[in-house]
Amino acid sequence: MKAGRRNKLERTLIAPGVHLSCDPAEKFNRCRISVHFAFPAKRETATAHALLPLVLERGYADCPDMTRLTKKLAKLYGADLTVDARPMGCSHNLCVSVTGIKDQFALEGETLTREYASIALGAAFHPYFVGGTFDPEAVGIEKQMLKKALEDEINDKRLYCLHQANREFFGDSPAGVRQEGYLEEVEGLTPEQLTAAYYEMLRTANIELIVLGCTAEQTAAVKDALLAELAAIDRAPLPLAENIAMPRREPVHKTETYDMVQAKLCMLFTLGKPMRTEQLAAVRLAMALYGGSVTSRLFLNVRERDHLCYYCSSSFQSFTGSMAVNSGVEHADAARAERAILKELADLCDGPITDDEFEDCRRGLLSGMQGVEDTLGGIETWYYIEVLRGGDPAKVQTPAEARAALQAVTKDDVRAILRKLTLSVSYLLTKEVAAHAAE
Repeated sequence: MKAGRRNKLERTLIAPGVHLSCDPAEKFNRCRISVHFAFPAKRETATAHALLPLVLERGYADCPDMTRLTKKLAKLYGADLTVDARPMGCSHNLCVSVTGIKDQFALEGETLTREYASIALGAAFHPYFVGGTFDPEAVGIEKQMLKKALEDEINDKRLYCLHQANREFFGDSPAGVRQEGYLEEVEGLTPEQLTAAYYEMLRTANIELIVLGCTAEQTAAVKDALLAELAAIDRAPLPLAENIAMPRREPVHKTETYDMVQAKLCMLFTLGKPMRTEQLAAVRLAMALYGGSVTSRLFLNVRERDHLCYYCSSSFQSFTGSMAVNSGVEHADAARAERAILKELADLCDGPITDDEFEDCRRGLLSGMQGVEDTLGGIETWYYIEVLRGGDPAKVQTPAEARAALQAVTKDDVRAILRKLTLSVSYLLTKEVAAHAAE
C-alpha cells in the first residue's frame, strides 16, 4: 500500500480491460479472491446471463459436480465458492469469488491461496462442458430454479410493483433490461445459447481481479494465473457503461388490479442528468432525511403521524440518477399517500430542516459507514461499486474519504439535490381501480 493511503486498494491496469485491485488486509485471518466480469446489459441475452451464475456455481471441469466440489471446499478448511450476478445500472456484473483462511493458519502448511485461485479461475474459465456446451442436465436443473424464482416474484407484490414501475420508467433504455431474466424465455433456453452467452462475456467484459488478504507474492501469482487464462481468449473488451439519467417528463400513473390485502405504491423520480460522483455525499444525506432512515420525513410523518402507510421508504440508484419511493398502503389511501409523499419532498426542498434531524441522519450514516471495512466482502463491495460508479481511479473514494465528504454536506447541498428530483412514474397495485388519482 502507498504511504498515507493504507485504507485504499491499489488498482492497476494489467491488460486491456483488466484491472487488479489488492489489499493485504492484514487484520483478517481470511483471504478472498474474486473475478468480476462487467459488460453491457442486452435484452436478447438477459435471460442467459441470469442463468449463467447458477450453472457455473455447480462445478467446473476439474470438479464437475456439486458433491465433489463441496468435499474439495471442506478439505480447504471450509472455503467458500460463490458465483452471483448483480445488475449495475446499464451493466451486468458476474462475480466468481472464493474465500478461505490464510496460508499461515493451515495446520499442515498447505498452500491454500493457490488452491483458492485454482478454484476461482476454474469456475470462471473452465466450466464443465459436455460435447462442447454446458451440461444439459445441469442447465435443465438450474432453469427450473430460475423459473421458480421468477414465478415467486409475482407473489412478492412489493418487488413486482418496483419491477413494473422500472419497466415503465426506463422503457427501452439499457437500464430497463430485466437482468433477473424473463420468465417466458427460460423454458426455451438451450445449452448452446447459454454457452454462446458465456463466451461473449469472456470476450467483451471488463474484468476486475480483486485480491484481499494475500501477500504481494501470492497476489502476483494470482495475477499471472489470470493473465495466462486470458492469453487463450480473443478479447475485445467493451467500454464500461456510463452513468445515465432518464429525461424529465410529465408523471405517468399506472394501475394494476389484484386481489390483495395491502396496496403497493412505487414512485420513481429522475435527476434529469447523470449523477456526478461529487454529489454522492449530498445524495446519501438527502435520502436519509427524506425516506432512508427511521428519523426520515416519510417514516415519521407519512407512516407514524399520518398513518397512511404500513411502510414508506426512499432509495437512490446512483448509476441511473433515480430515486424510488416504495410504500404499502390501504387501498383507499393510495391517492392521499402519494400526495403526502410529494408534500414531504416539497417541504424538504423549500421548508425548514432542523439541526437535530439533520445531524441525527448524518450520525446514522456515519455509524453505518464505520462498519464497511469490518469484512472482506464489505471492502470488496465498496470499492467495486466505486470503480463502476466513477471509472476514473482518482475518483474512487475510501470509506474514510466518504465519511469526510459526508461531514462537509450542508442543508443547502441536500436541498439542491432534492430540488432536481421530479416524479416520472407512479405505479399502483390495488384491488380498487378508482383508488389511484393523478391529482
